[in-house]
Amino acid sequence: MSSSQPFADTMPEPGAGGWETGAGAESGAPSPGTPESAPQHRYLLDNARVEAGERFTWLAELFDGVTWGHIDRLGVRAGWRCWEVGAGGPGIAQALAVAVGPSGHVLATDIDPAWLDPHGGYEVVRHDVGGDPPPQPGTFDLVHARLVLVHVPDRAQALATMVAALRPGGWLLVEDADTELQPLACLDEVGPAQQRANRLRRAVRELMTRRGADLRFGRTLPRALRTAGLVDVGASGCFPVGGVACDRLETATVRMVRAELLAAGLVTDAEIDAHLAAVGTGEIDLTLAPLISAWGRRPGARGTGGSRTSC
Repeated sequence: MSSSQPFADTMPEPGAGGWETGAGAESGAPSPGTPESAPQHRYLLDNARVEAGERFTWLAELFDGVTWGHIDRLGVRAGWRCWEVGAGGPGIAQALAVAVGPSGHVLATDIDPAWLDPHGGYEVVRHDVGGDPPPQPGTFDLVHARLVLVHVPDRAQALATMVAALRPGGWLLVEDADTELQPLACLDEVGPAQQRANRLRRAVRELMTRRGADLRFGRTLPRALRTAGLVDVGASGCFPVGGVACDRLETATVRMVRAELLAAGLVTDAEIDAHLAAVGTGEIDLTLAPLISAWGRRPGARGTGGSRTSC
């Protein structure tokens, strides 16, 4: 749920608008001598930045209801064992802990778990889903990752790690963005402020692509889950349009990546200031890339839920 070149429209259109991230799923620093054009596989939206907490808050406001609707339909109940991958903020982990009760167990992992509460009723472990083996393999009734895999260099391996953690009959729910399905920050591009917002969105996408993010990944999720051996696969998509949460998320994201945008020569200070001012006055209606939610079940004991739905 948790954002410049002097704005040339000749920029590549790789994918997403800078908001789409779960929690530090990306790992690895660029190797010495790596060409500048090669993916850097370095997390642009670092959990260590103070703005990360703001972004988690507004991503939760925008998408926790969507995510929880899917989790509820998959049948989460008392006694389930759940793994929240790349948790970022505490919202979903806490809600799962309440749902599974004292007879269940919730594991929340992240490569930087600083925003998680070790006393929140769930277990907190530092873990890189893109490189570490699955924790407690073959034991989870539900594994969930939101806005995580898009940033992982080896997405197939990360997906295999999550599948390996499922018990027979367990459900995997993966949610990621796909901006090329809807690449604009402002759907109603009626004036200079809206045009500037859309150019800025393209600039942030360029930064993320340089770091190896696959920003078309959302559309591939149903096929990826089937390829990973899951059955009863379904998917849906949705995105918010306008409102305070979109504005606050945009402001936090732009502030977070401002230095990187300037260092890359993608924008000027004046252009960023003008965009933030327009967002602050509420004169533009911002939107996000569609969030694609896909789910599938590990073959074995029959699960519940999983009917195709839309938000």
